[in-house]
Amino acid sequence: MAQRQRRTKLKDRRGRNRRNEFYSAERLLTLLLGVMLLLVMGVYVRFFTDLLSQPKSSVIADSSKSSLKMLSLRTGLQKTKISPPHLFPEFPVLPPFTPVENSEHLVKETLDGKPTVAGIMAILQNFLADLHHTNYWVAEGNGPTSIRGVIRTYFDLAERHIGPLERFYSGRSIFPIRDDDSIFMSFAAYREYLLAETLFEAFGNAANPEKLFIGAVIQQCFGKVDADGNIDKSGKPCMTGVEVVGKNAQGRDMTRVSNKLPDNDEMEEFCSHPNFGKYCKTGQIRVLYVHETESLGPAVARYHASRLWGGETYFIQTDSHLKFAKSWDIKYIAELRAAQNYPKAVLSSYPPGFNPANHAAVKETRGARLCSCAFSNSEIEKDILRINVSGSYRGNETEPRQIPFIAAGFFFARAEFLVDVPFDPYMPWCFMGEEIALSIRAWTSGWNIYAPRKNLIAHQYRPGKMGLPKFWETVHRLYKDIPGVNNNSLQGKVIDRVKNLVGYLSSTTEKIEASGFGLILKDQKHFGLGKERTLEEYLDWADIDVKKKRCNHISWCENASLL
Repeated sequence: MAQRQRRTKLKDRRGRNRRNEFYSAERLLTLLLGVMLLLVMGVYVRFFTDLLSQPKSSVIADSSKSSLKMLSLRTGLQKTKISPPHLFPEFPVLPPFTPVENSEHLVKETLDGKPTVAGIMAILQNFLADLHHTNYWVAEGNGPTSIRGVIRTYFDLAERHIGPLERFYSGRSIFPIRDDDSIFMSFAAYREYLLAETLFEAFGNAANPEKLFIGAVIQQCFGKVDADGNIDKSGKPCMTGVEVVGKNAQGRDMTRVSNKLPDNDEMEEFCSHPNFGKYCKTGQIRVLYVHETESLGPAVARYHASRLWGGETYFIQTDSHLKFAKSWDIKYIAELRAAQNYPKAVLSSYPPGFNPANHAAVKETRGARLCSCAFSNSEIEKDILRINVSGSYRGNETEPRQIPFIAAGFFFARAEFLVDVPFDPYMPWCFMGEEIALSIRAWTSGWNIYAPRKNLIAHQYRPGKMGLPKFWETVHRLYKDIPGVNNNSLQGKVIDRVKNLVGYLSSTTEKIEASGFGLILKDQKHFGLGKERTLEEYLDWADIDVKKKRCNHISWCENASLL
């Protein structure tokens, strides 16, 4: 009996030992599986962290048998179908003036090195809101009453809102540049009645419309606006341009300016279209709305538009009244890549004109070449250098040929251009001057300029007799009660910023500072000449004599001999 009990106890002990061994093995297996799961999760997190983080290295691009250093940040986002995080949160296209949500946080993050397009939009909205309030304050006689005072007010506001953004990202790309052949199109539209048609044309004729992204600055008369931005659309609160209404007894034009209804909402027309409205829902349309009282000329508007860029591969700046040829997008990309100095190449031209009443498609005619210039003798334009078309391609060229000038109304380049030649926000009230400034800044930064061999767009040229509103008319009305302050007087001072860049003897830094207007040279180094080539080399290459204010014949350009 005792022996049987001992055997039973021994058997139970062995069973317990086997169960303990089994449970120990089970715990060990569970532990191993847990460790493996953690390792897999770590690899997964590391992969997507690397994927979504901005690369820190730059790519060295070899072009024209010389090493051209370019800040070229690449991502694999297109291949993985993951949207870049800097495109979120999205902000609505309509209605106009919808504020960016959580703007204070987004602005702070953007200025702390975590930029988003929404954060930059919030910075621009804040700037324009302050500018709107200040403009009314000044116009009502509650602020500065001199040209210098009005200019200082603008520059101080720009420094407060825009200065920190520009300094933080100076010399580097705000966002990673995608390598998916996407295109960012910059529009600066002032009271534009063909904007919707232009967008229909751009998307409708693109070979890859899903890769086209728009940054539009829409400057309109939305109605009667008070100092706080409240809009009253009743009646006819807006004004026409200077319209020709007949001839007087001497045969001269008689003109008038009339009251009119608020401007048409071109973006609503585009976004409500059954074939094109989808692009307003896919994040491909980014719009900054501006009251006409804050319309300070094309240079400032194009600065705003350039800052709506979200990492697209290519950058194209155009006017907002255009027609496009079929597959214009892939054809411009191919033409740019054919340039010998690609990737540091810019395509630019003055496109041929069209009549909106003519619905014919754009004909791919031989491209014109910007090969001449002249110093304006207009009192308003203050001797500024203007560029002109002179010559065209013969049609048998196998590569695009160089020209010395960039047209502000159309140029196409890789987005690295925005790093090397950031747009200048300190050119308010200027209608002329931006083209020669862009040309010199780009060329001295190592970018070669080319005329495309074919015209793939057409432009509506607008003579004064059309009676369309002009931004300077708005500025005149805004400051009508301040003696001596109007767009001409303001531009006359600020244009010295461009003339200083170009090397006018009348606009040296010393002379500008001695005149009491040294403030117009704000951040001139950041928005000034490049470091690859010198101003003197450019002027010699383009055969421009600034001292004598003379543009000479540029034979290499007219002969299309420089690759």
